[in-house]
Order: sequence, then C-alpha cells, then structure tokens
Amino acid sequence: MTLRLPLHAVEEMPTPPLLGSSSKRAIEDDRFPFERFCELAELESWRKEINRPLYHIHKWWAQRLGSVFRAILIGAMMPSGADVERSFYRPLRFPGTVVFDPFMGSGTTIGEALKLGCRAIGCDINPVAHFAVKNALGPHDRDAAIREFKSIEHDVADIIGEFYQAVLPDGLARCLYYFWVKVVSCPCCKEDVDLFNTYTFARHSNPNHVHAHTLCPFCGDVQRTIRDAERVTCRSCRRNFDPRTGSANGARATCPSCRSVFRIIDVVRAAASPPNHRLYAKLVLTESGDKVYLPAVDSDHRLYQRAAARLKEGGYQLPEGLLNPGYNTNQAINYGYLRWRDMFNDRQLLCLGTLAERISSIENMPLRDLFTCLFSGVLEFNNLFASYKGEGTGAVRHMFSHHVLKPERMPLEANPWGTPKSSGSFSTLFKSRIMRAIDYCQDPFEIEVGARNDRAVARKVFGLSAPIGYPVASTFKAFDAGRRVYLACNDSSRTDLASASVDLVVTDPPFFDNVHYSQLADFFHVWQQCILKTADRRSATTRSEREVQQTDAETFSKRLRDVWRECRRVLKSGGLLIFTYHHTRSEGWLSVFDAITQARFAIVAAHPIKADMAVAIPKRQAKEPAAFDIIVVCRKLEDATVSSQTDEEAWSRAVRVAGDQVGRLRRCGQSLSRNDIRAIVTAQIIRFLSTSSDRVAARDFLRRRDGRIADLIESLDDQVDGRKATKNRPRGMVLAERRGVGNGSRTRNGSALPGASRTSR
Repeated sequence: MTLRLPLHAVEEMPTPPLLGSSSKRAIEDDRFPFERFCELAELESWRKEINRPLYHIHKWWAQRLGSVFRAILIGAMMPSGADVERSFYRPLRFPGTVVFDPFMGSGTTIGEALKLGCRAIGCDINPVAHFAVKNALGPHDRDAAIREFKSIEHDVADIIGEFYQAVLPDGLARCLYYFWVKVVSCPCCKEDVDLFNTYTFARHSNPNHVHAHTLCPFCGDVQRTIRDAERVTCRSCRRNFDPRTGSANGARATCPSCRSVFRIIDVVRAAASPPNHRLYAKLVLTESGDKVYLPAVDSDHRLYQRAAARLKEGGYQLPEGLLNPGYNTNQAINYGYLRWRDMFNDRQLLCLGTLAERISSIENMPLRDLFTCLFSGVLEFNNLFASYKGEGTGAVRHMFSHHVLKPERMPLEANPWGTPKSSGSFSTLFKSRIMRAIDYCQDPFEIEVGARNDRAVARKVFGLSAPIGYPVASTFKAFDAGRRVYLACNDSSRTDLASASVDLVVTDPPFFDNVHYSQLADFFHVWQQCILKTADRRSATTRSEREVQQTDAETFSKRLRDVWRECRRVLKSGGLLIFTYHHTRSEGWLSVFDAITQARFAIVAAHPIKADMAVAIPKRQAKEPAAFDIIVVCRKLEDATVSSQTDEEAWSRAVRVAGDQVGRLRRCGQSLSRNDIRAIVTAQIIRFLSTSSDRVAARDFLRRRDGRIADLIESLDDQVDGRKATKNRPRGMVLAERRGVGNGSRTRNGSALPGASRTSR
C-alpha cells in the first residue's frame, strides 16, 4: 500500500545561512547516525539500478549510493542535534540552498539535492559523464519516448533479427546468444588452439541448480551435464573427457595436437592483431518459449558470413578511433586491440551501426540524446569483452565488470535488439533503464529497511520528493537568472561560478589509484561522436591533462588542492565542503590531507558509511576489501576551531573516536575488514591533525606513525565483543527495529536482500 503525502505536508526549511555562519550542523555531530544509514545503503546497493534508476541510464564508474547522499545533504542542512534519521523520511525542502558538486560523475549529488528542493550545480571534466547526467535530469516526455522506441523498432528490429535466427528441424527460432572462443596458433605445430578455460560453458547462477551445459572437445556436440562433473562421456562420439579442464590454464595453454605448452600472450603479441574467434554453440528461444542450448552448425556460420558481407558494403556509422596507452587500456592493446571497433565482431558492428544510424536521424534533440544513452547501454553488453554469467541474474556479464578492458577468452555474442528473455539488449534496456528512470523522475521514492521472517526487505516510500525534470542551464549566468540546475563540462578548478555563491559543496572525488575513468569512457565517446556530431565531441579522447585522477600522489594532491581552492572561493562563509573517500594506502590519505590543508580547509567531522555492494567483482578479488567510505566534513579554516593541542593529544582524540565508530558499526552487525578499520582510523587522525596550528609538523607526525596505526588497527580488529556482535546480530534488522517493523501504511513493498523473502510489488 502507498501513502502519497499531501502537498501541505511538504516542509520548507530555512537555508543554511539563516542558521548562522558559525552554527554547527547535524553532520558535524560525532553522534551522526552513520550506522543506521549503513544498513539502508547496503540494501540499496544490492539493486542500485532499481532503487535509484535515475543514476543508471548510462554506465559510470564508482557510482555512489543515493541514500547516502540524501543523508549527507539533510545532515548538512539541519542544525546540530537534529534527528537526521527521522528527517530522512520527511518531505523536506530547502529551496534557498545551492549545492555544488565539482566531480558529479553519475549525478548522485545533483539528483538528491534537487529532490530536496535545492538548486544544484554539477561539473565534470569528462563529456561522457556530463552527457549522462544532463539526460538523467532533463525533462522527458514519457509518451514521446515510447513512440520513438516503437518507430525505431519498426525500422530496424527485423533487420537485426534477420541475423539472429537459427535453423531447427521444425523451422526457425530466435537466437538469444552465440558462444565464441578465442583461437591462437600453436607456436610449435601451427595448429589452432581453442582457449577454453573449461568446457562447461553454461551454468545457472544459483548453485542449487545441479545441471550445466558442456561442449565436447572432440566432436563439438553440446550436452547437458552435472554441474561439477569430473568425467563426461559424450553422447555423440562416446569419448570421455574432464569438462573442468580446457586447453588454457592461467597465462599458459597446451596444444591438443602436439602437447606443447606456451605462453598465450607471447603468441598474441607475435600476431600483432586480435586473436581469431570460433563460434561453437548457441542458445535459442523456441516458439513455445523454451531455451535450448545447441552446437553451432553450418547454417550459423553462413548467417554470420552474410552479416560480414553486408558490413563490407559500407555506409555504416562506426568509430575509427584508436586506443591510447594507459593502465586501463594496455591489457587490451597487448592483445592486439588497437582500434575501438576491434572490440566487436562483424555482425555486432553491422547491427550496432544500423542502430546508431537510426538514432542519429532523430530530429528531436532531447530524444536523440536519450536514445544515445540507451545505445551506450547496448554497447556494454554487446562486444567481444562480454561473457556469459549463466541464467538466473541477467545472462550477460558486461565488459566493465573488472573495471579494466579485460580480453575475454570465451566471449558471448548477444542479440542486440533482443527478445523478452534477453539480457542487455536494446529492447530490454529501454524498459529496465530508460522507462524505469523516467518513471522514477515523475514519481521519486526512497527505500526503507523493513523485516520479514528475520530478513531485511526494502520498502518503497513515495511522496517525499517533487518530480525531477528541469531544463539544464549551460552557464552560471543562466543559472543565476533562476534555473534550478546548471551542468558544466570543464575543469572544476576553473569555473564560471560567482564568488560566495554556493552554500554546500558535496562530492565524491576520484580516488588516487589506477582506475582512470576517462580511459574507459572513451569506449562510449567514440560511438557517441558518430551519433551526436556536436562541437564538444570533436576530440579523439575524453582524457585531459587537467584530470584529478592520477597515479602519482603529488600530482593527484596538487590537482585536488586546486579544485578545493576553487570550492573555497565559491563557498559562502559558514558553508561546508563534504566529500566521501577511502583508500587502503597511506599515500592516498596524505594526498587528501595536503590538498585540504593547502586549500585552507579543516576537517571538522568524519563518519564511516557503507560504500557499495560487498560482492562486487573488484571487492571479491581484493584480499582485504574496503566496503566503507569515509564522509569527510570540512569548514574553511577561519570557520573552524584551530587547536593548540599537541600531536599526541590529537592522536588520543582520534583513537577514542575511531574506537567508538568501529564499536557502533559492529554492534549493528556490520563486518569490517582491516582496510575498513584503516580508513576509519586514518580519517580520524587527519581530522584532528588538520586543525593543528602547525600543520606541517602534523603532516610529519602522520608520516611517522604508520607503525602505531598498524598496531591500533590490529587492536580494533581483535575486539572480542565486536566479533560476537557481528556474528550474532541479524543483518538488516537494526534500522527496521528502530523505525518499527511494519510502519507499512505508507510504503509499497520492494526487493529483498539475496536470500531474503521477497514481497510483492
């Protein structure tokens, strides 16, 4: 059941300056209820694209959680002592407040600020990010979008579908997926070697499903087998094989013909071009709606060759850009992928070029841009770097699962237009991304943590926010004249904002690490160039010499300092600079400390908060994954209390607060890795050192205390009472208990955590 709050229930709040420039805000309180929002954040993170679809119409990296930034904004705009947790579910409006995000990324800060009635300014140096946020927040006509989709379907669905059909004994069937394997030449005998890691190529995502599908390495037949079978007898050729072991094993491969072992990368580099691929299987959708795995046959190969011949006829809008060397592109370049178009096979290029040409012909520019965002989603799932996850959770694993351009040895080719049972296709993403985002903008909701059978469930709460959809100003002058939102694509250390024009700066800056978003964003940029043909897309790359994201600590710190100095200029007296951050190395924190203090800010509070889903692939691969960000709250130095405390006194205060925060999280059932504890401890140390009267000495103190920090982390990690709390406390129950399980007259049931009981929508 849903309660729609009446208009008179909306609560307009005073702007922060009316609280007084020296007034403390709720987010500066050490008792800010971060642990309550951690549970909500974790629940949101499991289905971010459903719980906050607004920020997921286009791929961006390190997307932050909407619930976290709503909590940050409310805490930053309410006075000290306010109940932020209860205020989270009040229809608050702060119409006089201007919020600025200098690293807007996917637009989380901007969207959450607009939902709270603020005016918002966002800036990002990357044109792909700017384009995505502009489309997410702009006004969209739902009916017009549906009409345009149907028109595109009429024009191209059959053209694409012609190349994704299989010949069966009783007629034709639509093909959902084609399965390919990379092939290299044995350096000894020159025979082709299929780079199979395993011959079991299809499993269900649920391990309780005992069956799988396996390819016979001798005759090429496809058969249903037991999921973890160690020995299989082929039903066609009757030969035995171990399906778990393919020709490829790690970095090496064994030639089936001569049994020589060789390094795969050496063979690939010698070829100076991407490896060939062999089509070996397909998954078809029969007329009765059944999914059937079948081996690839001659008709499948002929169909592919027909698509390749059609592509050679020309006339398609395809990217011509080259990959530039970089941490995130070198792996692909080493495999011979020198052009962005090399990441697709000929059939994919044909179909994507057909779609791109049709979208570029849309005369209505907002609709053209919206469908270009949709097209980018199709690119994620339809390339030679995508793979098969199996049935159950969306079959296609998109190419950015690892945050690098990782060549896939067993790539999956999906049907780009798709069927009702497809994953990652134009038709399915239109519903799951575009329509879901438009519906959310028209009727935004929050989620709250409920409980059912001792499990956490998400309930949707409507009526808290006004609809979203605003004409976007392209200059600060236009924004200052009355627009609600201004989005800029440029260097945030050099903005056109007026001095003292911003109440709050709330952001998530790039990390000091090796994941460079611009290197990955170029994958979308080169295709968007083909469609948009606008002046701001003439550059061959989205990379910029002014990017903050760097691998060199000193450069990163200087670039971040320059942005913070600009934020200081545009921030009003008494305004707050708030950002989320985490890092597992001391250099990352020292760089942030230097940037903050050199820009003449001081840290006045730091709170841990759940950052993302714990089972995300980059986190699963880490030895000590960091699941928590730190909310860092800063004031201008003249607005903060500068202490004459000694460094040892600052250390003691940091130890006390960090220990309290670790205990609060564990009592709520949160599991902390040592890197999480490291972030909490280090944040408190730089917090108290940042207000030191001699911050040069404070920095030296921080550099010299690595050993003591390690000892403190060890001590906090070994807290017996914390471990018991983590083990015994039912996850997801704390916030539900505090707010009251049920409370359901004003909610609509939503999704649950994996393994939890699901409520009907």
